[in-house]
Amino acid sequence: MTYDTQHRPRTESDVLRTVTLILAIMTTGLIAGVFASWSNAIMPGLGEVGDRTFVPAFQALDEAINNPLFLGGFTLALPLIALSAALHRRAEQRAVLMWVGAALVFYLVAVVITFGVHEPLNGDFRTAAEPGSGADLAAARARLDEAKWTAWNTARAVTSTVAFGCLAWALVIRGRLDRTVGRRAAR
Repeated sequence: MTYDTQHRPRTESDVLRTVTLILAIMTTGLIAGVFASWSNAIMPGLGEVGDRTFVPAFQALDEAINNPLFLGGFTLALPLIALSAALHRRAEQRAVLMWVGAALVFYLVAVVITFGVHEPLNGDFRTAAEPGSGADLAAARARLDEAKWTAWNTARAVTSTVAFGCLAWALVIRGRLDRTVGRRAAR
């Protein structure tokens, strides 16, 4: 059995709630950082280069991002947030649940944007004929619709970052609630 800072025994469900919330924070933060990097550095940098550089660079980046770390984080964040919400349904955890619930909504928006906007645009770009001439390169780049891709990526960077902030604040509230319960138990 473990104890909190007020020497109140922590139950297995207390530990599970905390660990799940921390894992949700970590995965959501990881994905928010990836989306923010694409909005703040990668796409602006690629936007400055010609078609001959843009097309193979974006293709390489699109292929490289499909790795276990990104896909695992992206895939696990939503169920971890949902599980954290379910674990905080108890009456004394409602304040935490509100923030975790908000995070769930914001992260879900990022997921919807990913599958509703980015995957179709990326899929069109992936299926563009292997460009050979300058005209082919320009056509391939146009298929991506860079402005739309970037604008929607900024939206998912913002929504996933807000989700991360909501989860972080939920952890702060959870700690405050644990201390309050501990003080009551010590009386």
